[in-house]
Amino acid sequence: MTDLLEIKNITKRFGNLTANDNISFSQKEGEVLAILGENGAGKTTLMNILFGHYKADYGEIIFKGSELPSGKPESAIAAGIGMVHQHFTLADNLTVLENIIIGERSLFSPSLPQKSAREKLRNLSDIFGLPIEPDTLVINLSVSEKQRLEILKTLYRDCTLLILDEPTAALTPQETDSLFSTIKQMVSKGLSVILISHKLNEILSVSDRIVVLRQGRSVGEVCTKNADRKKLAEMIVGGTVDYPKKQAVKKGSEVIRLQNISCDAINDSSKGLNEINISLFEGEILGIAGVTGNGQIPLAKMMAGHLKPKNGEMFFLGKKITSYTPKQFMDLGVAYIPEDRNIDGLIGDMSVWENSIMTETNDLQVRSPLGWLNRDNCKNSAHLLCSTYDVRTQSLQQPARLLSGGNVQKLLLGRWLSRRPKLLIACQPTRGLDEGAIASIQKIILEVRKKGNAVLLITEDLDELLMLSDKIAVLFNGSLSNSFGAEKLNRSKIGLMMAGESFDG
Repeated sequence: MTDLLEIKNITKRFGNLTANDNISFSQKEGEVLAILGENGAGKTTLMNILFGHYKADYGEIIFKGSELPSGKPESAIAAGIGMVHQHFTLADNLTVLENIIIGERSLFSPSLPQKSAREKLRNLSDIFGLPIEPDTLVINLSVSEKQRLEILKTLYRDCTLLILDEPTAALTPQETDSLFSTIKQMVSKGLSVILISHKLNEILSVSDRIVVLRQGRSVGEVCTKNADRKKLAEMIVGGTVDYPKKQAVKKGSEVIRLQNISCDAINDSSKGLNEINISLFEGEILGIAGVTGNGQIPLAKMMAGHLKPKNGEMFFLGKKITSYTPKQFMDLGVAYIPEDRNIDGLIGDMSVWENSIMTETNDLQVRSPLGWLNRDNCKNSAHLLCSTYDVRTQSLQQPARLLSGGNVQKLLLGRWLSRRPKLLIACQPTRGLDEGAIASIQKIILEVRKKGNAVLLITEDLDELLMLSDKIAVLFNGSLSNSFGAEKLNRSKIGLMMAGESFDG
């Protein structure tokens, strides 16, 4: 195979942050090349430079033997490069066919090429095994169908190199398998693919070669047939990864019970809850699976006191809850790690030490009776938290937004666990983290369980779900399935339930 693409010494800075630092690699024709690395490693920035969304500060890109103009998406598309972003760029109020035509000419043109476009779309659907109905409104498509449409949009423009950015983030295991089958079929038809991901198992199953980025630099590449999860994890973090092991823990008394709880949706992208029933006990982790938007956020917010149910009852340590406020639930012993740690978990422009004591302002060790902060005590408390939970900082004074994703998550966990909660609600606790940070967070969660506390774990990572959970239930369309012992389930069974099949909710 000859080189289709050459990335030469690409460097990109945003102010003082170097997102890409002298990165070089090549890609062969007909190759599935995986770009692997933690969140913030520079993967998406590099692909945005390749696709023309960003201009590199230094370096060049050679595609099909010619230098690709910098900062011009239209040039990348004309050359044969297509990109499917993690967050879709579709017009929900238009049909599949109209979304395909967008960019060809104005939708207000007196003569849209609908007949020829429809024929080309059907041909592409048949050739690449991507069935889709041209006249369906995009708003009525499933997540996997929208992704199918995004791929067809790039194929319609005759791309020869397809970039897929975190393509399985919102797919069930069955939909992921179908996508990988499509990728292999596309390669057999002459396409080349760049796959961006941080999911090691998926990368190992579909790629030919892997390039690993760490902190904006290329730290190595390996042929997939010679790679394994342990080796890749060590390349990502730059050292050995010590994965946790779940130990047997005796189940104690009931911590929280939800009886026929319902609530409305909190936004247009998430379902409400429909008569949810949950019982969660001391020393137990209940894992919640589901495709994004099926009610996970309302469930977490409602169990943390941020959202009041419209009907049903909730009991904590045997007592009925009558007041739904975050403060009330904090005082009961509930800790909540939100899905978006950077927006909902901390205030990025405040210092590490200020974020560490944010939940403790009623403590007279932290403030005086007149409300003034005792800075020495606050910083001593922050230092102890960071030492205990291995939060690595440049200083306690640095803005919290400058922490890595893993250190942000350890800061949040440490802040809440210092309160000795009876219930930990952890939403997507390891999303976007490197393997070392994932192992650290998972150890902390298992330690919470070992100490006899209850954990509600909401995650899209099915390997994590199966490894950490004692029981697993699935949210689909706002309804919750019965819970099953984790040892009785596998990825395939959970995936079918996530798609609404074999669902007992």
